[in-house]
Amino acid sequence: MGRSLGLAAWRALSRHTAERAFAPSASRLRDELVWIHAAEPGNYLAVQDIALRIRNARHGVQVLLTLPDDETLRDVRTSWTPPDGVTLERLPSEHPDAIDSFLTHYQPDFGIWVWGRLRPALIDSVLQSGRSMILIDAGNDGFDTRHDRWLPDVTRRILSGFDAILVRSAGAAERIEALGVDRRLIQRAPPLQAGGQALACDDGDIADLSALLGGRPVWLAARLQAEEAGPVLAAHRAASRMSHRLLLIMNPRQATDTSSVADKVRAEGMRLCDWSAGEEPDDNTQVLLSDDPQDLGLFYRVAPVSFLGSSLVPGYGGCNPFEAAALGSAVLYGPNVRRYLPFYSRLASAGAARIVNDADSLSAAVQQLISPDQAAAMAHAGWDVISKGAALTDRVIGLVETALDAREGGTHATT
Repeated sequence: MGRSLGLAAWRALSRHTAERAFAPSASRLRDELVWIHAAEPGNYLAVQDIALRIRNARHGVQVLLTLPDDETLRDVRTSWTPPDGVTLERLPSEHPDAIDSFLTHYQPDFGIWVWGRLRPALIDSVLQSGRSMILIDAGNDGFDTRHDRWLPDVTRRILSGFDAILVRSAGAAERIEALGVDRRLIQRAPPLQAGGQALACDDGDIADLSALLGGRPVWLAARLQAEEAGPVLAAHRAASRMSHRLLLIMNPRQATDTSSVADKVRAEGMRLCDWSAGEEPDDNTQVLLSDDPQDLGLFYRVAPVSFLGSSLVPGYGGCNPFEAAALGSAVLYGPNVRRYLPFYSRLASAGAARIVNDADSLSAAVQQLISPDQAAAMAHAGWDVISKGAALTDRVIGLVETALDAREGGTHATT
């Protein structure tokens, strides 16, 4: 890139106004590191999905997910515990010292900036170090920061440095091209939406459990809070009157709740199979109980209907419904899903999810969806939602893989 007087002015201003210090909260591992910045609050859930997809797509890759400020970082940490290999961090300020500390410590191999609130000094420093970055989900708004209004050449310079700019609309493409950005960098792509993770499961486990079930109708209560066990068991008892071979699989959100849930099952006089203890269901089993969340990849595959817990009672915020929808299970949920409300809204609008408020409405929904054609219709609608959400993520993963493969053949940039 050529010299930019506007960027020089911006850097000078940042020296006097931006926070100088940056203290990393995690160590930098030796594996490849993809850095993703989520600039806008409405994108965080979808960005988490991209981070997990990248981890699953490339062996050994680490993901650094940055957020714009400490308050946002605290909010995200409250609602989401990142898995191994994903680090949450606050974005450094525009002060050169903070940027140098950030890049020296983390040394990202590739960067993804999710549209909004561009940081000119930081992005330029990354690009000048020889690292590649892409900009995704760009819209025709968002050009309202100080540097956009006062220093328009800064925005043009920064945008021109990205390897690719994925825009969500024709209007966005026109706006960015009007700034003087080479149209060859600009690509139309679907809007950013979470696409869901297909939880892992061994094919042999599916065959074994299916053989044990012998064609019995099954429904699943996943991520269940202890307070929800009573309504779920009441719903199961009522639904079993209409379908005598119906089996309920219960998976508590907290393993520590398993014994209390088991006690409630026995208190109801229902025959229990403790899957986590190595027991296997037989024709008389009414409830199968597992305390391992790793089993959900198996259970979503064998249960055509799933009630997603942490949603009937307030205070928990629900759980991610795309886990179930991605594996072909129709979704039932309670009214308290604030944390994942955009996901549930998308599924409900498509006819792939249904809200229930108590044991009676849950029982009625389960009885209706035991019919294979009803559950299949909802599952198909859920798959359509998942596929649309995955379209941009698939494009992004392709760009990440290409860039990292090319980088493997050369020398890694250092700061």
